[in-house]
Amino acid sequence: MLAKERMTRSVTKRFYELFSELEDCDEEDQRQKILEMNEMIDGMNKEEIGWTFTKKLFNEIDKMIEEKKISLENAILLLKRVGYWKEMQRIWNLHFDESALNRRFEEMIIDEDKKKEGKIEKFLDDLCKCYSSLSFYFSSELSLICVSCLLKVASNRKEDNESQKEAEMELLALSNIEYYVKIDKELYLNEIKEIIKYHQEHHNLTRLAYQSTWKFLMNRFYRDKSLEDVIANELHFVREAAKELEELMKCVDWKKNEKKGERKEKEEMITILRWCKLLRELFDGVQEGLGECSDLLGCLVCLFRAARNNQNDLHRELCNDCIYCVKKMYTINAISETNFLEGAANLFVEEISQSTLNRSLTEECLSLLGLVSKRLKGKTSKESEEKPSKTERKMIKRKIFERFEEEGYEDEITKRYETIFWRYFLYGLSKDVNDYYVYC
Repeated sequence: MLAKERMTRSVTKRFYELFSELEDCDEEDQRQKILEMNEMIDGMNKEEIGWTFTKKLFNEIDKMIEEKKISLENAILLLKRVGYWKEMQRIWNLHFDESALNRRFEEMIIDEDKKKEGKIEKFLDDLCKCYSSLSFYFSSELSLICVSCLLKVASNRKEDNESQKEAEMELLALSNIEYYVKIDKELYLNEIKEIIKYHQEHHNLTRLAYQSTWKFLMNRFYRDKSLEDVIANELHFVREAAKELEELMKCVDWKKNEKKGERKEKEEMITILRWCKLLRELFDGVQEGLGECSDLLGCLVCLFRAARNNQNDLHRELCNDCIYCVKKMYTINAISETNFLEGAANLFVEEISQSTLNRSLTEECLSLLGLVSKRLKGKTSKESEEKPSKTERKMIKRKIFERFEEEGYEDEITKRYETIFWRYFLYGLSKDVNDYYVYC
C-alpha cells in the first residue's frame, strides 16, 4: 500500500512540476505543455487523478486565468481532459464545486447564454462540457443551459471521426448530470429519443457515446418512473444493452490484467461496467418483467465467466454486477425458472463451490438460490403472468434438482453451512439450510 501511494504521489509531483512551468510560457508553448500533461492524465488511475486534481489546483487555475497567466482556451483544453477521465474512472467528486474556478465557469456560462448578440456557440459549448463533466452539484439555471447546449451539439448526425468524438464528449458530459437534478422532459426527451433511434439505425455514435446517452436517460428515470415504457418498450434498452455488451466483450483480452497505456481497451472495459451499472438501475426501478431478457441473461453469464478469473478491482466489480442483475431479473420475473436452469444455474452452483468465496458474490448467489427454492416450493406470492402448471412446475423442479445434484450443490451447502453461512444471516438470508435446497 505504501509503495502504491508513493508511486501515486510521484505522478502528482511530476504533473505539478509541468503545471508550475505554464505561467512562464507563451500561449503556444503553454499549449504544447498542456498536451503533454493531457497524455499524463490519460495514464493516471483513479487514485492518481484524485491526488492530483484538488480544490487547491482548481483554485490555482482560476488565479492564473484571473492574472492572464494562462489563456482561457488552454485552460479549457486541460479541463476537458480532466473531466473526461473523471467520468471514465468513475470518480464521484473532485471537489471542483468548492473551487473559485467553478464559480467563474458558472458566471461565464450564464453571461454567454444571455447574450443577444455576439454569442459564441463553440465557446459556450466548451464551457458547458467542462462544467458538466467536473461538477457534482447543478443549479436549475445551469442544468437548463448545459442540457440545451450539449444536446444541440450532440444531435449532429455526421459520421466522420471528428464529429463522433465531439458527440462523445457532449454525451459523456451530459451523463454526469446525476439523478438528483430535476429536468423537465420537454427539455430533453424528444432529442434523446432521436439520438438513440438514429444510432440504432445508422450507428453514427461511438460505443461510449451511445452508452452515455442511455446513462443520461436512466438518471432521469430514477426520479420519473413514467419513462419506463419509453426505455423498455419504445427504445428497447434491454435488447440494446445485450447487443452492446456482446460486442464490447469481443474487444477485451480477458486473460491479462489491465496495464497503463492500453487506453482503448481500458475505455471498453469501463464502458462495459457502465452498461452493467445501468442494468442494475433499471432492475432496481421496475416491478414487473421487461421481456427480451433471454439474450441478456446469456450475455451476463458469459461476461461473468470472462471476468471472474482476473483479480483486478474492475473485473471483480463486473462479477458482482452480473450476479446482481441475474438475481434481479429472476426476482421481477424477467426470466423464468426454465431460463434460469438453462442459462445460469451452473454459474451459481460453480460460485458456491469455490474454495474461497467473495462475500458479496456469495450473498447474491445464496439470495437467488433461496428464491428459486422458495418459488418452486410455491411459497412466494410473486408469480409470472404465465404461471406454470403443477406438471410443468414438477418437471422444472426435477431438472433443477438433477442439475444441482450433478454439480454437488447440496453437498456444498451442507459442508459450508457451519463455517460460512452464519456470516450472511445478518444480510437477510434464511438461517434454515433447507431453504436453499430444491427437492423434486
